[in-house]
Amino acid sequence: MSTARLSVDRGRCIGAGMCAMTAPEVFDQDDDGLVLLLYPEPPAADRAAARMAAGVCPSGAIAFHEAESGGS
Repeated sequence: MSTARLSVDRGRCIGAGMCAMTAPEVFDQDDDGLVLLLYPEPPAADRAAARMAAGVCPSGAIAFHEAESGGS
């Protein structure tokens, strides 16, 4: 099973809002329009949208990290 983690760089954010439109369960915007990360470790049901939001961010302010979790 994989785990996902998001990080945002609010200094790079230009307030386009693509993240909040693509994955509103994971992202929001503050009063200035800058990204707010609601869930740094999104649930499995929201991971595809979170990955897409990171991909469509015009300023590259969102990073999506996915790793396989070990275990037996």
